[in-house]
Amino acid sequence: MADQKTNKEQRYDRQLRLWGDHGQEALENAHTCLLNATATGTEILKNLILPGIGAFTIVDGHRVTGEDVGNNIIIIIIIIIIIISVVIIIIIIIIIECTDLLYIHVILFISFLFQSPDKLLDNDPEFFHRFSLVIGVQLPESTCLRLGSVLWSAGVPFLVCRTYGLVGYMRLVVKEHTVVESHPDNALEDLRLDQPFTELKNHISTYDLDSMEKKDHSHTPWIVVVAKYLENWCNEHDLQVPKNYKEKEAFRQLIREGIRKNESGAPEEEENFDEAIKNVNTALNPTKISSAVDDIFNSEQCENITSQTAAFWLMARGVRDFVQNEGNGSLPVRGTIPDMIADSDKFISLQNVYVYIHSIFNYSASTMNYSISSISSIYSVLFSPPESISEQDVKLFCKNAAFLRVVRCRSLAEEYSVDSFHKDTITSCMDSPDSEMVLYLMLRAVDRFYQQHSRYPGVYNYQVEEDISTLKLCVNSLLQEYSLNVNVKDDYVHEFCRYGAAEPHTVASFLGGAAAQEAIKLITHQFVPFNNTFIYNAMAQTSTTFQL
Repeated sequence: MADQKTNKEQRYDRQLRLWGDHGQEALENAHTCLLNATATGTEILKNLILPGIGAFTIVDGHRVTGEDVGNNIIIIIIIIIIIISVVIIIIIIIIIECTDLLYIHVILFISFLFQSPDKLLDNDPEFFHRFSLVIGVQLPESTCLRLGSVLWSAGVPFLVCRTYGLVGYMRLVVKEHTVVESHPDNALEDLRLDQPFTELKNHISTYDLDSMEKKDHSHTPWIVVVAKYLENWCNEHDLQVPKNYKEKEAFRQLIREGIRKNESGAPEEEENFDEAIKNVNTALNPTKISSAVDDIFNSEQCENITSQTAAFWLMARGVRDFVQNEGNGSLPVRGTIPDMIADSDKFISLQNVYVYIHSIFNYSASTMNYSISSISSIYSVLFSPPESISEQDVKLFCKNAAFLRVVRCRSLAEEYSVDSFHKDTITSCMDSPDSEMVLYLMLRAVDRFYQQHSRYPGVYNYQVEEDISTLKLCVNSLLQEYSLNVNVKDDYVHEFCRYGAAEPHTVASFLGGAAAQEAIKLITHQFVPFNNTFIYNAMAQTSTTFQL
């Protein structure tokens, strides 16, 4: 078992650093459904097999054509396997076995169903309820709407992907997606220097910078340096921390004046003080709850706890209760500090202060979830303590409480309905005639063309000119139906007819990588997925997201 674990860690080393063991476990336990193994679909499949997705079911009722051979990597591989001799196959198997069966364990859990999604929806719509995620590729509009309705009711995330010529499109359809580990970029440290807790105050009071030896003075953690001078500043400024640029510059100067001077009166080289000056903005980051987290605490799901409430909302309610009571309006301390210039003893002592405070809340939260005597009456009346919430879950939730996110997308039915169509959003985006929004409108127009003719415009070369005029009528009818007073240039109508619904591998490859990335976010509940429409313009090498 130890050897297997070592092999797994080696195999997935880079991604384990991104989403950890628990994220990898979520991937390995996931069962994803892929509708249509086109060029885009197989690229998504490849990019989910590589990180170790647990199981895959492919649903596709199409037969292979000559066009597929030119842009579908899976079909090319199958042809190569058929052509090569049995001897070479044996050699390949030996090579794979010598490389620890790298991805064979995933490939063994891929199942195939040769049937169209529409037939499945007719005969067994509950078939799709069993999956962690359903990815629909190159689906007609009518199928997307039908499947979207089924998955919306079942609470199964639905990712719509489409490559159309030099345009890539994705649409995420999920009623509610909760994220504990959102991994925000440039997250500021949680130091609480503007609102120091008692243990931190006591620790800082043990330092006397004026009476220290030179070595100790230059190896005092910069957090302590800032905290000591912040005490002096607050005593002289009505207990107010520096807020604007002028005050912060004055505060930096106060720290500079604290640097030891040599016999000639020149400042010594004290890197810890330089760090303190550099990190003033970080240190003075106000301790407050973000609007996103505040919205979560004030949401109906957090307020109305029932026996069916999901673990995320149970823990959110627990943290909210802590904030309102023991936390005095503040979230649990994250318990981490940045690396800094300091001797080991001083750094570890300071780190232990933050870890201690963090562990106190973890114990409190853990007790809240497991001991009825510590649960408020609303918890004990409605349900017994949730066994599905482990102590590790609570610790992880508390550590990331400042970065909680909830993504709520609109359903496809809402997006397509005339009554709930986001007319203003589209109109404002179309102020620029070459906005990616025009590509969205064109995709909707070609779907309308398909509904009328059972094929996409430009599929038959000899009808391109005729299709141009027909597609233009589809564009105008779309704009008229939704009362959109916008201009779609004829150039885009001509271009979409020239595409002929082609699925170039270069665009499919890009979209496949992007879709797999979003799929991993949805499965692991880490990082924040897009909301809700993504458009890739391969002509201009640009992309954007819209909330439609």
